[in-house]
Amino acid sequence: MSEFEKIITHNDFDGVVSAAICSHALGVDFIVFTGPRSISEARTPVTKDDVVCDLPYPLECGMWFDHHEGNLEELQYRNIDPQTIPGRFDIKPSCARVVYEYFSEQQQLPDHFVEMVDEADIIDSFDYKDVEDWRAETPGKIIDSTIKLQAEKASEKWQYLRNLILHLKNHSLTEVAQMPGVRKRYHAFQEEEKEMLRQIEESITFLPEDKNKELIIIDLTRHNRQPNILKHLAYLLYPQAQAVIEIKSMFKNRTKTNNLALSMSLSVNLNSKQHNKDVGAIMRELNIGSGHAGAGAGTIFCQSKAEMLQEKNKVLTEIFKMFQKQ
Repeated sequence: MSEFEKIITHNDFDGVVSAAICSHALGVDFIVFTGPRSISEARTPVTKDDVVCDLPYPLECGMWFDHHEGNLEELQYRNIDPQTIPGRFDIKPSCARVVYEYFSEQQQLPDHFVEMVDEADIIDSFDYKDVEDWRAETPGKIIDSTIKLQAEKASEKWQYLRNLILHLKNHSLTEVAQMPGVRKRYHAFQEEEKEMLRQIEESITFLPEDKNKELIIIDLTRHNRQPNILKHLAYLLYPQAQAVIEIKSMFKNRTKTNNLALSMSLSVNLNSKQHNKDVGAIMRELNIGSGHAGAGAGTIFCQSKAEMLQEKNKVLTEIFKMFQKQ
């Protein structure tokens, strides 16, 4: 019997693979899925009997695995040495890589975990050679797409993810990607993706000073209900762009607020080039958030709609200037 009660993990591909490895290595089958903000705001209960993967450190847990520089900075701010926390923190392309390396030092892991971790590295760090490489169908991307499917109840998604972890513990990515339930969800996601692309096309804008259209801005603040999109799809419309920003209104209890959530990531076009671009550094310098070189996110708090509009234009202009200077 395991000394741990449950695994609490991020509800994305990296989190699922991390949990599958932990579940196999520790013999824990009770899985809870959540996002970083829920952990940071202590809305997800965590105890010393829990294993936490691919999420901020919750101050108390049995083991913690992560790879995000922003979460390391939070520990340093609190004067907490990650080496003193059971588990492992390491700057790797994926949390799955951190988990795999930790447990492979202690026990023999199934061979099919190697391919899973390799795919998690690429998917989580968006490390594709170009747009064509990103759009090529692989078992990992098929499964990742099924995780991103929006048209279902939360309870249905969590049950799917739990079943997915069970399959990944015992089968290769290729075998899992061909399962009828996975294929059905993948085809449903492809239909959702078409609608996302339409919404993105309607919401794209560029700053007047961005003559070469290097920085795609997806402005979703006009929506009164939170739209669900994948901002990387914008590169299908503007493949020459170097980065994309998604900026949207934050909602509280399904009510639109004047606060803004912003996320930014670099284009796959830069992966094969030498550059000094660092999105996380921009977020930290503006004191609105954090991230790593390829992607980052921030929050802008505003008291009124007028202030929101002013701050939105101001921060987008500042980001573009800093991005060009890097």
